[in-house]
Amino acid sequence: MSCSHLSGVAALLKSAHPDWSPAAIKSAMMTTADTLNLAKSPILDERLLPADIFAIGAGHVNPSKANDPGLIYDTPFEDYVPYLCGLKYTSREVGNLLQRKVKCSEVKSIPEAQLNYPSFSIRLGSTPQTYTRTVTNVGDATSSYKVEIASPKGVVVKVKPFVLNFSMLNQKLTYQVTFSKTTNSSNDNIVEGFLKWTSNRHSVRSPIALVLI
Repeated sequence: MSCSHLSGVAALLKSAHPDWSPAAIKSAMMTTADTLNLAKSPILDERLLPADIFAIGAGHVNPSKANDPGLIYDTPFEDYVPYLCGLKYTSREVGNLLQRKVKCSEVKSIPEAQLNYPSFSIRLGSTPQTYTRTVTNVGDATSSYKVEIASPKGVVVKVKPFVLNFSMLNQKLTYQVTFSKTTNSSNDNIVEGFLKWTSNRHSVRSPIALVLI
Protein backbone atom coordinates (compact mmCIF):
# COMPACT_ATOMS: atom_id res chain seq x y z
CA MET A 1 0.00 0.00 0.00
CA SER A 2 2.81 2.43 0.79
CA CYS A 3 4.02 2.41 -2.84
CA SER A 4 0.77 3.80 -4.22
CA HIS A 5 0.44 6.34 -1.40
CA LEU A 6 4.01 7.58 -1.78
CA SER A 7 3.69 7.74 -5.57
CA GLY A 8 0.62 9.94 -5.19
CA VAL A 9 2.38 12.21 -2.68
CA ALA A 10 5.41 12.43 -4.99
CA ALA A 11 3.13 13.47 -7.89
CA LEU A 12 1.54 16.17 -5.73
CA LEU A 13 4.96 17.49 -4.68
CA LYS A 14 6.16 17.53 -8.28
CA SER A 15 3.12 19.55 -9.33
CA ALA A 16 3.75 22.03 -6.50
CA HIS A 17 7.52 22.15 -7.08
CA PRO A 18 8.17 21.36 -10.77
CA ASP A 19 11.86 22.24 -10.44
CA TRP A 20 12.49 19.62 -7.72
CA SER A 21 14.41 16.49 -8.70
CA PRO A 22 13.26 12.99 -7.69
CA ALA A 23 15.97 13.05 -4.99
CA ALA A 24 14.65 16.35 -3.61
CA ILE A 25 11.09 14.98 -3.50
CA LYS A 26 12.25 11.83 -1.72
CA SER A 27 14.22 13.94 0.76
CA ALA A 28 11.18 16.12 1.49
CA MET A 29 9.06 13.06 2.25
CA MET A 30 11.69 11.37 4.40
CA THR A 31 12.86 14.30 6.52
CA THR A 32 9.34 15.47 7.41
CA ALA A 33 7.83 12.03 8.12
CA ASP A 34 6.03 11.44 11.41
CA THR A 35 7.47 8.98 13.94
CA LEU A 36 4.52 9.33 16.33
CA ASN A 37 0.90 8.35 15.69
CA LEU A 38 -2.11 10.64 16.06
CA ALA A 39 -2.15 9.95 19.80
CA LYS A 40 1.46 11.21 19.98
CA SER A 41 2.67 7.72 20.86
CA PRO A 42 5.36 5.69 19.04
CA ILE A 43 4.17 3.98 15.87
CA LEU A 44 3.82 0.21 16.45
CA ASP A 45 4.83 -2.74 14.28
CA GLU A 46 2.77 -5.86 13.53
CA ARG A 47 3.66 -7.24 16.99
CA LEU A 48 2.23 -4.09 18.60
CA LEU A 49 5.71 -3.12 19.74
CA PRO A 50 7.41 0.23 19.00
CA ALA A 51 8.55 -0.06 15.39
CA ASP A 52 12.31 -0.10 14.85
CA ILE A 53 14.03 1.71 12.00
CA PHE A 54 13.73 -1.27 9.65
CA ALA A 55 9.96 -1.41 10.16
CA ILE A 56 9.20 2.30 10.15
CA GLY A 57 11.94 3.61 7.86
CA ALA A 58 11.95 7.41 8.05
CA GLY A 59 8.40 7.36 9.43
CA HIS A 60 4.83 7.89 8.23
CA VAL A 61 4.63 10.30 5.29
CA ASN A 62 3.13 13.72 6.05
CA PRO A 63 2.20 15.37 2.72
CA SER A 64 1.57 18.83 4.19
CA LYS A 65 4.97 18.96 5.87
CA ALA A 66 6.68 17.46 2.83
CA ASN A 67 5.34 20.30 0.71
CA ASP A 68 7.29 22.76 2.88
CA PRO A 69 10.31 20.82 4.22
CA GLY A 70 12.63 23.76 4.88
CA LEU A 71 15.75 21.94 3.71
CA ILE A 72 16.28 19.22 1.12
CA TYR A 73 19.10 16.79 0.40
CA ASP A 74 19.42 16.90 -3.36
CA THR A 75 21.55 14.32 -5.16
CA PRO A 76 22.87 15.42 -8.57
CA PHE A 77 22.85 12.78 -11.27
CA GLU A 78 26.64 12.93 -11.59
CA ASP A 79 27.07 11.88 -7.92
CA TYR A 80 25.80 8.41 -8.77
CA VAL A 81 28.86 7.61 -10.91
CA PRO A 82 31.41 7.61 -8.03
CA TYR A 83 28.74 6.03 -5.80
CA LEU A 84 28.05 3.08 -8.12
CA CYS A 85 31.74 2.64 -8.95
CA GLY A 86 32.41 2.58 -5.20
CA LEU A 87 29.93 -0.29 -4.88
CA LYS A 88 32.28 -2.27 -7.19
CA TYR A 89 29.98 -2.37 -10.18
CA THR A 90 31.87 -2.72 -13.44
CA SER A 91 32.12 0.17 -15.88
CA ARG A 92 29.73 -1.66 -18.20
CA GLU A 93 27.17 -2.23 -15.43
CA VAL A 94 27.32 1.41 -14.34
CA GLY A 95 27.03 2.54 -17.96
CA ASN A 96 23.96 0.36 -18.46
CA LEU A 97 22.34 1.79 -15.32
CA LEU A 98 23.06 5.42 -16.23
CA GLN A 99 22.65 5.02 -20.00
CA ARG A 100 26.04 6.58 -20.72
CA LYS A 101 29.64 5.50 -21.17
CA VAL A 102 31.52 5.23 -17.87
CA LYS A 103 35.09 4.27 -16.93
CA CYS A 104 35.27 3.53 -13.23
CA SER A 105 39.07 3.43 -13.44
CA GLU A 106 38.99 7.17 -14.16
CA VAL A 107 36.46 7.96 -11.43
CA LYS A 108 37.28 8.75 -7.81
CA SER A 109 34.80 6.47 -6.10
CA ILE A 110 33.08 7.29 -2.80
CA PRO A 111 31.87 5.09 0.08
CA GLU A 112 28.15 4.36 -0.14
CA ALA A 113 27.43 6.42 3.00
CA GLN A 114 28.98 9.48 1.34
CA LEU A 115 26.12 9.82 -1.16
CA ASN A 116 24.11 12.97 -0.35
CA TYR A 117 21.19 10.97 1.03
CA PRO A 118 18.77 12.11 3.79
CA SER A 119 19.72 9.25 6.13
CA PHE A 120 22.79 7.33 7.31
CA SER A 121 23.29 3.55 7.12
CA ILE A 122 26.80 2.51 8.19
CA ARG A 123 28.89 -0.41 9.39
CA LEU A 124 31.01 1.06 12.18
CA GLY A 125 34.12 -0.49 13.67
CA SER A 126 36.78 0.92 15.98
CA THR A 127 37.84 3.62 13.51
CA PRO A 128 35.72 6.80 13.49
CA GLN A 129 34.01 7.58 10.20
CA THR A 130 33.22 11.05 8.86
CA TYR A 131 30.71 11.84 6.13
CA THR A 132 29.59 15.01 4.40
CA ARG A 133 26.07 16.16 3.60
CA THR A 134 24.84 19.22 1.68
CA VAL A 135 21.42 20.73 2.30
CA THR A 136 19.56 23.23 0.12
CA ASN A 137 17.38 25.94 1.63
CA VAL A 138 13.84 25.79 0.19
CA GLY A 139 12.11 27.36 3.21
CA ASP A 140 12.56 30.89 4.51
CA ALA A 141 15.19 32.95 2.69
CA THR A 142 16.78 34.06 5.95
CA SER A 143 16.81 31.22 8.44
CA SER A 144 18.96 29.53 11.04
CA TYR A 145 18.97 25.81 11.85
CA LYS A 146 20.44 24.18 14.95
CA VAL A 147 21.26 20.50 15.06
CA GLU A 148 19.74 18.05 17.53
CA ILE A 149 21.38 14.64 17.88
CA ALA A 150 19.97 11.41 19.27
CA SER A 151 23.11 9.26 19.26
CA PRO A 152 22.68 5.51 18.77
CA LYS A 153 23.57 3.44 21.84
CA GLY A 154 27.32 2.94 22.11
CA VAL A 155 28.11 5.64 19.56
CA VAL A 156 29.12 9.29 19.74
CA VAL A 157 27.84 11.47 16.88
CA LYS A 158 29.43 14.87 16.30
CA VAL A 159 28.23 17.41 13.74
CA LYS A 160 30.22 20.39 12.45
CA PRO A 161 29.05 23.07 12.25
CA PHE A 162 26.16 22.70 14.69
CA VAL A 163 24.37 25.78 13.29
CA LEU A 164 23.51 26.47 9.64
CA ASN A 165 22.72 30.09 8.75
CA PHE A 166 21.04 30.77 5.41
CA SER A 167 20.68 34.17 3.76
CA MET A 168 18.83 33.27 0.54
CA LEU A 169 16.61 30.68 -1.09
CA ASN A 170 18.27 27.71 -2.80
CA GLN A 171 21.50 28.40 -0.89
CA LYS A 172 23.50 25.25 -0.22
CA LEU A 173 25.46 24.60 2.97
CA THR A 174 27.56 21.59 3.88
CA TYR A 175 28.12 19.89 7.21
CA GLN A 176 30.14 16.92 8.43
CA VAL A 177 29.07 14.06 10.68
CA THR A 178 31.57 11.92 12.59
CA PHE A 179 30.56 8.57 14.09
CA SER A 180 32.74 7.03 16.82
CA LYS A 181 32.08 3.75 18.60
CA THR A 182 32.37 3.80 22.38
CA THR A 183 31.81 0.09 23.08
CA ASN A 184 33.77 -3.04 22.19
CA SER A 185 30.76 -4.83 20.73
CA SER A 186 31.61 -7.24 17.91
CA ASN A 187 28.29 -9.04 17.56
CA ASP A 188 26.93 -7.01 14.66
CA ASN A 189 24.69 -5.07 17.04
CA ILE A 190 22.26 -2.82 15.23
CA VAL A 191 21.63 0.56 16.86
CA GLU A 192 19.62 3.54 15.71
CA GLY A 193 19.21 7.25 16.29
CA PHE A 194 18.75 10.45 14.31
CA LEU A 195 20.00 13.94 13.69
CA LYS A 196 17.59 16.79 13.17
CA TRP A 197 18.03 20.36 11.91
CA THR A 198 15.48 22.69 13.49
CA SER A 199 14.58 26.32 12.75
CA ASN A 200 11.78 28.39 14.23
CA ARG A 201 9.43 26.89 11.59
CA HIS A 202 10.91 23.69 10.20
CA SER A 203 12.22 20.36 11.46
CA VAL A 204 14.41 18.26 9.13
CA ARG A 205 15.08 14.77 10.51
CA SER A 206 17.57 12.20 9.18
CA PRO A 207 17.41 8.61 10.52
CA ILE A 208 20.64 6.86 11.51
CA ALA A 209 21.13 3.07 11.42
CA LEU A 210 24.50 1.61 12.45
CA VAL A 211 25.84 -1.92 12.56
CA LEU A 212 28.56 -2.09 15.22
CA ILE A 213 31.30 -4.50 14.17
